[in-house]
Amino acid sequence: MRRILMVGAGQAGLQLALGLQAKGYDVTLMANRTPAEVRAGRVTSTQLMFRTALRYERELGLNFWEGLAPRVTGLGVSVAGTVPGVPGVRRAVDWVGRLDGPAQSVDQRVKLAGWLEAFAERGGRVVVHAAAVSDLDVLVHRHDLTLVAAGKGELVSLFARDPARSPYGAPQRALALAYVHGLGPRADGAGEEVAGWNLVPGVGELWVIPALTTSGRADILFWEGVPGGPCDVFGDVRDPGEHLARVLALLERFVPWEYGRATAVELTDAGATLAGRYAPVVRDPVGRLPSGGLVLGVADAVVANDPLTAQGANSAAKCAASYLASIVERGEEPFDAAWMRTAFARYWSSARHVTRWTNTLLAPMTPHARTLLSTAADDTALADRFANGFDDPSDFEDYFYEAGEGEEKGE
Repeated sequence: MRRILMVGAGQAGLQLALGLQAKGYDVTLMANRTPAEVRAGRVTSTQLMFRTALRYERELGLNFWEGLAPRVTGLGVSVAGTVPGVPGVRRAVDWVGRLDGPAQSVDQRVKLAGWLEAFAERGGRVVVHAAAVSDLDVLVHRHDLTLVAAGKGELVSLFARDPARSPYGAPQRALALAYVHGLGPRADGAGEEVAGWNLVPGVGELWVIPALTTSGRADILFWEGVPGGPCDVFGDVRDPGEHLARVLALLERFVPWEYGRATAVELTDAGATLAGRYAPVVRDPVGRLPSGGLVLGVADAVVANDPLTAQGANSAAKCAASYLASIVERGEEPFDAAWMRTAFARYWSSARHVTRWTNTLLAPMTPHARTLLSTAADDTALADRFANGFDDPSDFEDYFYEAGEGEEKGE
């Protein structure tokens, strides 16, 4: 039985560890928190997951909350604008595209704690320890394969930045989110669960996502502000109440159609807010330890996109599924550097589309893209196609970018 060490207990690390466990591998999982600590902690993400990523969970029998989480069947796109001589902000673009399969968002405090418990209950070995490079330098020689799925901290230094695939050297958005109860229904929803993506040119973006959290049904208000702009106001927040007040003040100023739904909201719990920023980056997937041992980077450890396009958890699930297939297909052959690069290349063949699309949207929107979003308001097929691109971003290659534009350098 081949021995595998998984470092990191997020979406990708746990999904892959549980998948390998189901295939009969001897898996040790290193996590930095217990399930109880995860549940009682602060929210970590927005994790709106689309059809393909949810299918990977379902195939492994990990869809524990599928009947409890809101079934998101539409994706709404709004673009803020103004009318000369008319005060205030209005929606210059507003439409809803229908998803081919429901999306859902399950608070990672709920999901990761549940998966971590399931892994242990199924006989998996869990070590609760914040791993350092020195730890892996010893452990790598006791396992046939060591995987690093920790996207932050010291271990990320093992993977060198790939400049050809990382055009941004600094954060492109200031991130701030709040999980709330009490958000009113969308005026156009007719009882349907719709995730709303609001674009405010020159200012940033607001996601409004129906979700399941530790206290039941909730909604996520998630601002992505241009650094230094009017949404970049969370650096000195002192407490969760002040954080929510600033989120709502930005809604009232820039997306009043969403603010009208939010006048009675309250935070779901004391840990329901989060703020931060990071630079999107692609890294070399193979890390070499001081002793010469090799480790393979997983998901955010090697491909970290800005959450602007809600791809983080989807990419993590797809990376876990791709690596699982590569590991199983390897059989008893060694997991050497050549195999590691081949396994990553297999994942990158789809992940590159996410990176290109997200990095494109971090820049000012092109006239071509603006025209597409406007046209979709009167073109149901185009609206649906755009919405389903969040599940399969490779489709954007055929129509979203400027005609004649070449592939991203380094792909």
